[in-house]
Order: sequence, then C-alpha cells, then structure tokens
Amino acid sequence: MSEKLVYWLEELRTDHNDIVGKKCANLGEMVRIGLPVPRGFALSVHTYSLFMDETGATDEVSKVLRTMNVAHTDMEGIKKLSTTLSQIIESKPIPLELEDVILSYYGNLCGRCKHTDVAVSTRSAGAASHPGQYETYLNVKGETDLLEKIRKVWASTLNARSITNRLRKGLPAVGVPIGVAVLEMVNARSAGIAFSIDPNTGDETRMIIEANWGLGESVVSGKLIPDRWVLDKETCEVSESHLGKKETWILLASEGVIEQKTPTEKRNTFCCTDTELSEIGRLVKELESHFNEPQDIEWAITEDKGLSNVILLQARPEVIVKKSASDAILDMMVGMFRQ
Repeated sequence: MSEKLVYWLEELRTDHNDIVGKKCANLGEMVRIGLPVPRGFALSVHTYSLFMDETGATDEVSKVLRTMNVAHTDMEGIKKLSTTLSQIIESKPIPLELEDVILSYYGNLCGRCKHTDVAVSTRSAGAASHPGQYETYLNVKGETDLLEKIRKVWASTLNARSITNRLRKGLPAVGVPIGVAVLEMVNARSAGIAFSIDPNTGDETRMIIEANWGLGESVVSGKLIPDRWVLDKETCEVSESHLGKKETWILLASEGVIEQKTPTEKRNTFCCTDTELSEIGRLVKELESHFNEPQDIEWAITEDKGLSNVILLQARPEVIVKKSASDAILDMMVGMFRQ
C-alpha cells in the first residue's frame, strides 16, 4: 500500500483533481488561498479501487454485469441491477489496513476539532462534476458510522440514476472510481447556493443567491422555494430580494438529519442579512477571479460562531443556460402585462 490513500485538504491543489476528485481538489485550493472551508480530509480515487479489488467486489460486480444486461429504457431492470450491485459494495468490510489509515485521519480530525467522535459529512468527489448524482451523508458520528457511510458513498456510483445516465450516453454501467470528502459538519443557521453570474441569462453584472434556514440540502434538492437575492456584481450590494415560501427546513438530529415544517415566523423572515449576503458575494467574486470562470458555490452560515461567519462547502464551474432572444422578448412582454 505504497501509494498515498488519504490527504488532508491543505495538502491538495487543483492539480490533484484526478487523484481525489474535483470537489476535494477545489476545497484544497480554497484552503491554500485562505478562504473559509470546513476542516477535513479526502480519500483518493485509488482508495476506492483498492477496496473494490481487495474485497473481491470488482469480480462480483463483473459477474453480475455479465448476467444482467439492461437497456437504458428498462427502468425496473436498472433498479434491480443497481440494488444488486450496491449490496455487493455495502456488504464488504473495508480491509483492515485501509480501515486503519482512514480511522487514523478521523482520529486526528477529532483532535483538531477538539471533539470526540466529531460529526462529519461524507461527500462524493469525482474527477468530473456530477451534481446530485451520487449520495451525501450528513452528521456522521463515530468510526463505525463513518466507515459505513464511506461504503455507501462508493456504492452510490451504482445507484439507478447514475447507471441510467451512463447507459444513455452509451457508456458502461459501472463508472470510474471516485474520491470521498470527509468534512467537519457545519451546524448551519442558514445555508444555500450562490452563482457568480445569473445562470438563466448569463448576465455578468448580477450574482444570484438562494438560501433557506438550516442545512443547504433543502435548497440544493430544488424541492422548495427558497429566499432569493440578486446582488450587484461590482458592489456586492443587494439589488433585489424575494421572500421564499420555505415550507420545510433540514436540521441536525442526534444522528443524521431531520426535515421539519418551517416555523411560521421563519417562513415570513429572510434567512440572511444584507451584511451576510455581501460577504457571500465577496467570496464568490474571489473564487471566480481565482478559478478564472463563473462559479457555482455551496455555503453555510454557522449557528455557533457568530454573525456573518460564512463557510464555503463547495465550488465548481457554473453552468449557464442563456435564453434565446425570443425567450427574452416573451419574458419582457409577460413583465409588462404584470405591471
């Protein structure tokens, strides 16, 4: 086991993309330039391959694929295949030598955070971005839970939506190995996403921020209407505010997370102040400048560290869906009728 398997975030740079995945490499780059990110470490993509080979999972998966040949339109067949393949991975204990390395880093992270069995999130990190395709597990506590959730993240490369996506593209059902980010869990008062330019129009003078109370997964999932702001790109000042319905919010439980109905007073109140939004905007601009392309950011404001303490959870290139001229005219006409 001569190849390095696990890295502290501060050891990583963008050129580690193929070693630990884009998410982890970008977080390491953000640490390097002094931006606020959670403490944590990254499992390399080689760790995944080593686990698969040493446990015999690679051979078992290959055997299943030879007997279960499905088309991308066969939803039931894909679900059955996914369940079978995922169970293979989740049933395998991590080899002891590899387990010792992972738990050594976790023990050191607990020491850095001055907390026994510190709560972490385990997030997938592919060499290419696959937003929402693989699983994330939040508020993971203790060695046993951590090892279980790491296996589940690996297994999520074989979930139904991932297999379907690959088959539609004419690719093999099994994808490439992924890294795993293990990050100190942020106890978020509010959280959300931010875009360095308007993702719908490509307007480079506007930044867009969306957020909800609690953890940001309620916003990332797209299942509710969050609070939304438009910021002037040059000044980072709020130019538009839209109060969202925010029907539910996600909170930390004793283990994992819980989704609840948002209290009425919070539904009727913006979840971020203008000061906090300006700080988010400043950080987004800094990332856009550093990476030299528009950025899609996930962020959180901590519950327990004071006002406007913004933590960056992820940065990736932004996807811009520019509207056609006819769409823009239609939007303008609709706006005139509403006045």
